[in-house]
Amino acid sequence: MGAAQPATATEVEKGQTKVDAGLLPRDHYKYRLPRWRYMARQKLLPLVRWETPYLAYFQEHCRTPFLDSYFALTANLGTHTFFMIMLPVLFWFGYTTLGRGMVHILASGVFFSGFLKDLLCLPRPLSPPLHRITMSGSAALEYGFPSTHSTNAVSVALYGILSLRSTPDVSTTLRFSLEALAWVYAISIVLGRLYCGMHGFFDVIVGICLGAVLAIVDWVSRDAVDAFVFSGSWQVPVVFIVVGLIMVRIHPEPADSCPCFDDGVAFAAVVMGCDVGHWHYAQSSWSWNEPVPATVPYSYEELGLTKSVLRVVAGVCVIFAWREFMKPTLHHFLPPLYRVIESIGLSLPRKHFTPASEYKKVPRLPDDTLFGLSELPALIHSFRRPRSDSVGPQSAADAYETLAYREKKRRESIGTSQSRSPSVPRDVAKYENEMGNGNVDVKALVVDSDDEKAEAEVFRKIERPRVRYDVEVVTKLVVYAGIAWFAVEGIPIFLEIIGLGIASHGFEAR
Repeated sequence: MGAAQPATATEVEKGQTKVDAGLLPRDHYKYRLPRWRYMARQKLLPLVRWETPYLAYFQEHCRTPFLDSYFALTANLGTHTFFMIMLPVLFWFGYTTLGRGMVHILASGVFFSGFLKDLLCLPRPLSPPLHRITMSGSAALEYGFPSTHSTNAVSVALYGILSLRSTPDVSTTLRFSLEALAWVYAISIVLGRLYCGMHGFFDVIVGICLGAVLAIVDWVSRDAVDAFVFSGSWQVPVVFIVVGLIMVRIHPEPADSCPCFDDGVAFAAVVMGCDVGHWHYAQSSWSWNEPVPATVPYSYEELGLTKSVLRVVAGVCVIFAWREFMKPTLHHFLPPLYRVIESIGLSLPRKHFTPASEYKKVPRLPDDTLFGLSELPALIHSFRRPRSDSVGPQSAADAYETLAYREKKRRESIGTSQSRSPSVPRDVAKYENEMGNGNVDVKALVVDSDDEKAEAEVFRKIERPRVRYDVEVVTKLVVYAGIAWFAVEGIPIFLEIIGLGIASHGFEAR
């Protein structure tokens, strides 16, 4: 077989090439975004290009093997998988108010940061010159602005600090230690986004501001929200389900196949499942009403260390069992229903999702939000080798940047372009040169150029993105609403039944 050819404009249009989100040629966004969104993107795009060489300078002069591993590993503390496992633990050990607050700020952080990502379609900092240090091979598919990791880290840290300062019975030493830990957590995540080349200064600054605003808003409104949820009114489930579905529906259509929408759907479902579950659990005889309604009965003095650990193990197993069963079940039964709905013209298609009329069945797919049991070996392996360091073409967009840099150097060699911008310090200029100007027209790429073999090799490395199916949206809504319901009601009742609860030890409900 001959050498692979560069991706053509048609191939890119059909989505047959894995493209680094936000970095396609300018016309791609001009024709796919409403004018006001396109103009906003064009106003902000120069900032991304301006800060890239400074980020590269910072990265190169700070890098050590220890920091590479540290920031790659700590980035997992800001992921959906970490929070989806750790948040239920708060409920199972009686921290209902803190758990509910964390769910609300994380869900709003993921939704609104993803909303802005898909609204503006701004790229991550460019590679080259940056190295991308990550444990996630698909991270480049997501837009850069703003940083969701930064939003989550700051909102969690700030909300935790506010909670500590409102709790009078916490000792000064413990309060100081926990607040210091919160600050270390937030700073590590934010600096890690810059160090790992995954976000720019603009991304993390806006992410920090967004996280702070969301934490404060949720803190101020928490009593009113809790009063509504625990009112016992039938309006509670109706309101949360309707609002959740509306939020999913108004999420902007991105120009590329970006997973931000999937994350927003998952966390909208988590809020629905959590609040509806608490509404129902608070009215049952299984929960305590103190210190707040819907508190899960727990006492370390009665259960001890072994049974406390077993509560976590059993609960996590139930969550993964639900996901492993329900996801393939819905993928099996939903496509025929979708075809019927589509045949009568009632479907609401979304870009980058294949309609049910175009496929027969949904293959087994990895989860973009929470890993499953089948992905556990790969996850363990990634912790044994905690980072990947990549630079250069990883996607079609990176390839365009490489070709643009070559063209820029050709122009410089004949004196038609300056070697660096006048405002760029000399120490940073080499990183600016590695960027290239990035304005490569797909239609201008020809296979009979002098660099055909080199270009073919660049594009040979591009992987095709996985197909996304229309039934995945409803599947995520059901699966993640179910995870949240199990966390706040189903699993606490299950723990009582199997002898890992307080009621089974003779404690009466408060």
